[in-house]
Amino acid sequence: IKTTKMKHTFKTKLKLISLLALFFVIGCTITITPGFRKTPKAVPDTKTTPSGINQTSKVKIGTPIWEFEAGQTVHSSPAIGSDGTVYVGSADTKLYAINGKSGVKLWEFETGGSVHSSPAIGPDGTVYVGSRDNKLYAINGKSGVKLWEFETGNGVSSPAIGSDGTVYVGSGDNKLYAINGKSGVKLWEFETGDGVSSPAIGSDGTVYVGSDDYKLYALSGKTGVKLWEFETGGYVLSSPAIGSDGTVYVGSDDKKLYAINGKSGVELWEFETGSRVYSSPAIGSDGTVYVGSSSKLYAINGKSGVKLWEFETGREVTSSPGIGSDGAVYVGSVDNKLYAINGKSGVKLWEFETGSFVQSSPAIGSDGTVYVGSVDKKLYAIKTDSKGPAKSPWPMRGQNAQHTGRAPKK
Repeated sequence: IKTTKMKHTFKTKLKLISLLALFFVIGCTITITPGFRKTPKAVPDTKTTPSGINQTSKVKIGTPIWEFEAGQTVHSSPAIGSDGTVYVGSADTKLYAINGKSGVKLWEFETGGSVHSSPAIGPDGTVYVGSRDNKLYAINGKSGVKLWEFETGNGVSSPAIGSDGTVYVGSGDNKLYAINGKSGVKLWEFETGDGVSSPAIGSDGTVYVGSDDYKLYALSGKTGVKLWEFETGGYVLSSPAIGSDGTVYVGSDDKKLYAINGKSGVELWEFETGSRVYSSPAIGSDGTVYVGSSSKLYAINGKSGVKLWEFETGREVTSSPGIGSDGAVYVGSVDNKLYAINGKSGVKLWEFETGSFVQSSPAIGSDGTVYVGSVDKKLYAIKTDSKGPAKSPWPMRGQNAQHTGRAPKK
């Protein structure tokens, strides 16, 4: 059902979740808390302990070190601070800060709506996160105290952070906003033809963002002036990934992954998956591009667009893959599982089953621990053979564990 300015990325994703629940009769329900709360607040916690905590040395590869239960579903992809704190949102309207080693909750911050947006962490530790109460929040990463909030006209996407601290965020009100990361003051806005997805930032500061108007836009990060636009055949819900040579990779609802010249906007190649591409791509150290579509994870040559292999899960892959230092690719599926796959061969290394859909995208810690959320209301910390994320142009959603969404400067 479409009403004026209400068809946007977040509603599309919620429709997908509802359809999947009907088709597969999983028996889980997603509760979206309506309304606004007058005083979003942080609540320090001294009582909460995680369930099933294990001694790390005794944990088997592919099993949880700990798990943390939120009050509702966890679609948000976790971000990891420089001190190892893990930040993740939930449909229970809260952002949680969790000790990455023990799984103990440090604090929680309550917004006025579901938090499906994935947090991004600034260089000073400030955590930026969007909510379905139409706001972007800046929160002190240590204390959970709100620094500022910025209101848009609709639900808010996952933010990206420029090298100068500017925060870029999309909204279902059809706009991309550039906001001063310190003050919360708007610097500029750019209006597209429909709801706006999560942006990515090139090494030169160019901002790339998709829209439900079927287009990918390249904008000047300083001024918001449009540099070029590229039209696909469907909604662009996927957040772009950027290669070492500046190539922009992005998926579309038209069942294709595109490789686009980041300077000119000219298409280099396209790869047809056979189903919608909601997953955001990741790029390996050798330039291989990994992306999910339908029930499959694909490995594609980043230069030619030729398929190297495909791996089939039990159901849809809307999670975005992450790549470990050993080349293992981690990705979630609506079949309730997180998979570890050999990045060269496409052979499964192991799988871990949660209690429901895994639509959250895995984040990889500096010690190789993989953090991922599930619709079963839990955040999992899973032991792996990786020693950290891959040293590659774009090893996970948001480029790095802090989810700044920014390509490294050359």
